[in-house]
Amino acid sequence: MVYFFQNSKKIIVLIVLFLSFEQLFSQDLHYSQFYNTPQNYSPAQTGLFNGDHRFIFSLRDQWRFVPVPWFTMSGAYDRRFDIGKSHKHFVGGGANFNYDRQGDSRLQLLSLSLSGSYHYILHPKHIVGGGILLGFASRGFNTGDLTWDKQWTGDIFNQSLPSGENFDAQTVTFLQNGAGLNYRFQQSSRTHFDLSGTVFHIINPSANFYSGDDTKLPRHFAFTATGNFKIMEKADIQLHGLQQIQGEYEETLFGGLIKYYHNNKPGKVFHIHAGFGYRTAKSFIPTLAIQYNEIYASFSFDIDNNEFNRILNSNRGGPEFHVRYIITNVKPLNEHKACPIY
Repeated sequence: MVYFFQNSKKIIVLIVLFLSFEQLFSQDLHYSQFYNTPQNYSPAQTGLFNGDHRFIFSLRDQWRFVPVPWFTMSGAYDRRFDIGKSHKHFVGGGANFNYDRQGDSRLQLLSLSLSGSYHYILHPKHIVGGGILLGFASRGFNTGDLTWDKQWTGDIFNQSLPSGENFDAQTVTFLQNGAGLNYRFQQSSRTHFDLSGTVFHIINPSANFYSGDDTKLPRHFAFTATGNFKIMEKADIQLHGLQQIQGEYEETLFGGLIKYYHNNKPGKVFHIHAGFGYRTAKSFIPTLAIQYNEIYASFSFDIDNNEFNRILNSNRGGPEFHVRYIITNVKPLNEHKACPIY
C-alpha cells in the first residue's frame, strides 16, 4: 500500500510509516505513564492498592500535527476482596476497556477484558501475587479516506478507479489473554516498591485481514518496576522503569517524580508531583501531577527527537492524561486490616 502526496515532506513521512507498518500493526497500545494504568501492564496488580474501589481514566494523543495521528483511550476499574477473616491473603478483580485509533485508515483496536489476581502476605512487608487477564478484542480499518497506487493517473488520484486491493475482512476479533507475577515490598505508606512481569498473548491469536495469512500476534512481554521512597517529612521520590518486548519491537522507559506533600491531613490532602522520564526511542517526558484527597490527575507530554520527527524538522510529540479516583469503604469498628496495602 503506497500513499502519494504532492507535498514532498508528506511523501517522506508516509514512506517511513509504510516501512514500519507491519511492525506497528502488531504492537499493543502503550502509555508513557505506564505506572498510572497498571491493569494494562500487569494483571497481577489488580486490587493491589490502599482502598476498596479504584477507577482510572487514561488518554493519549500522539502526532496530531501530521496526517496520521494516533489516539488512545482507556478506562479501568478494580477492587480488592478479603477472603473470610484471614489476614494472610486477598484477591482482586477488575475490568479494563481500551480504544486505539491510528492513521488515515482509522486502524482501530477495541478491547474489553477482565482481570483477576491472588495475593499472599508472606509478612507485613512482603506480598507476592499472580494475576490473569481474559477478554475479547477487535481490530478494523476503513478504506474511505485512502488512496492507492492503481488510482494514480500520473497527475491526480482518481478514487473512482479500483484500488486493486481485496481484503477478506476489514474487521477481525480475537481473544485477549495474559498472565503475570508481582512482588511488593512495603515498609510504610511512603516507602514501598513493586516488581512485576507479565506475558500477553500466551495463546497467540490471529488478527489478519487476509484469510490465507496465518501470522499470529507475537507474545508481548512487559516488565515493570515502581518504587516510592520517603526522603524527608514533606517529600518523597518515585522511581519507575518499563521494559517491553513484542516481536521485533522493544521499548525501554525510565524516570522519576518528586512528590511534595503540601497537606497530609485527612480531608485536606494536597500533593504536587513533578518529574521527568525518558524512552530509548529518544523521547523526553516531563510530567506534572496533583492529588487532592482521593482524586489524582496527571499530565505528561512526549517531546520526541526520533527519526520520524527529525524528518519533519519537529520535536513535537503528544500529550497524555490520567485521572484516578479511589473509594475506601467505612469499616465496622470490630473490623481492621492487619496489613494495609499501600
